[in-house]
Amino acid sequence: MTTASEIAVCLWFDGKAEEAVAHYLAVFGDGAVTKVMRPRPEAPAITVAFTLRGRPFVALNGGPMYQFTPAVSLVVECETQAEIDRYWDQLCEGGKPGRCGWLTDRFGLSWQIVPRALPALLSRGGAMQAMLKMGKLDIAALERAGED
Repeated sequence: MTTASEIAVCLWFDGKAEEAVAHYLAVFGDGAVTKVMRPRPEAPAITVAFTLRGRPFVALNGGPMYQFTPAVSLVVECETQAEIDRYWDQLCEGGKPGRCGWLTDRFGLSWQIVPRALPALLSRGGAMQAMLKMGKLDIAALERAGED
């Protein structure tokens, strides 16, 4: 029997990999840096391997030739409005709010901050129409709209 290879998401940064990892670890509070690769001890990192919520990531200082787009986003499922508010506020700081629970953080990475119950909420009444008018999602407003 063989062990499956681990799959990690690689995030390309223009010289800000270490700063981004520090920010994400502070926001989520349950991750860790697992490995840093530097060409020499005093040099900036080439890669920073880290985990968030038990999932592996690699931050790469790859240079300015590639930028993030909303075609790839990280989804954060939240149980409560307080969680949505906290993640939205921390990740959006220095970034840009979007629509329907999407935002772009200060490093250009797109995030979706959504209630875990979103599929069930959207299957009821006018919740989809309500969501399309929102930036940060409001669970209570989605529930009310679903009653219509």
